[in-house]
Amino acid sequence: MTTPPPDPRVETVDEGVARVSWADDLHRDDLWAAVEVVRRAIDDALAVHGRVEAHVAADDTTAQRVATWSGLRREGVRRGVAGDHVVYARLEHDLPASEPEGFRALLNSFLPRKRAISQLLVRDDDDRVLLCQLTYKRDWDLPGGVVEVGESPQRAATREVAEELGLDLPAGPLLLTDWLPPWSGWDDALCLVFDGGRHEAAILDRVVKETREIRSAEFCTPEQVADRAADFTAGRIASALANVGGAAPAYVERGDRD
Repeated sequence: MTTPPPDPRVETVDEGVARVSWADDLHRDDLWAAVEVVRRAIDDALAVHGRVEAHVAADDTTAQRVATWSGLRREGVRRGVAGDHVVYARLEHDLPASEPEGFRALLNSFLPRKRAISQLLVRDDDDRVLLCQLTYKRDWDLPGGVVEVGESPQRAATREVAEELGLDLPAGPLLLTDWLPPWSGWDDALCLVFDGGRHEAAILDRVVKETREIRSAEFCTPEQVADRAADFTAGRIASALANVGGAAPAYVERGDRD
């Protein structure tokens, strides 16, 4: 009589690396009993391996809960021809989820993370708005860019303008938060528009373009903004202008203040 393999199963897949897996029926009746069984298997494996991982089908939400609450941190999605798998892992030096710092790290591994974009609204004495013609898309946009991990969005706006245009324009108060829904292969994002203040048009003489990203930069009239920018960008600019000097930042979605 053949002895069935233990469940959960633990196998060594590389030097110092073990992979844990389990059958669907392990968590079919009692989720938390399955969590406890898998957690014990992970603890035992970590006694002789530096890393224990699990590859869970991306459409199996119950198995993902087992992996998470057994103490494995989500690392990302491994795409495959036969289907995608979510990769979870725990390293021997990771604090267990029973400790506050370990629990926070566990939550941080799977809670949603939203992309943030910071932009600067810079005006001249004629109330024109500084726009950049970009190398990687046809429409014009406000100067700015993606906020780096661990970076303040306000500082990101200042940094991006310095990198792209060579201008030292400290970002002022937040004028607008604009939520951008998923679009054309991009995940959703938050665009934060900060007040770049009013300046003489002659500051363009000091511009040093980052030529990989910037073709040109001009102060534009409302008519030029409408003609050169995407509709949602033009809406975002109008919303930000309407809130200059406002008591609190405005919130819009895809540039629409109505």
